[in-house]
Amino acid sequence: MSAASNYLESSLLNHVLTSTNYSQPSGRYVALFTNTSGNAMANLQIGTTTDEISAGGYSRQSATFATASTSGGTTSSAINATITFPTATADWGTITHIAIMDAATGGHVLFFGAVTTSKSILNGDTFQITSGNLSVALA
Repeated sequence: MSAASNYLESSLLNHVLTSTNYSQPSGRYVALFTNTSGNAMANLQIGTTTDEISAGGYSRQSATFATASTSGGTTSSAINATITFPTATADWGTITHIAIMDAATGGHVLFFGAVTTSKSILNGDTFQITSGNLSVALA
């Protein structure tokens, strides 16, 4: 995932280029999204979370990332622990996008992107992202 939200881009530019400070979030959380509106990428870019899962058992999950490294002009960091979402107690729909958020509820979109392979989550299913399989890159 390499798309930063408008919120994060503005915050970082203001922090580096003006006297406006940006405070590091106290936590980072992975949120799952369905593309029910047809505009998931645009919504995430502006920080709207209208396509986030809201069905039974869903909650954002805390994520920790490894220290960033640079290779070939790209700097990236990946999650360093497996993230397992709670068991669905209702159908969640088809997961098409993931976002890194700065809060367990509400908050701001930091980074976002489409999943490599969409996954339908039905009642009784779990969604898991294994260590190293979610990375954020800047080029």
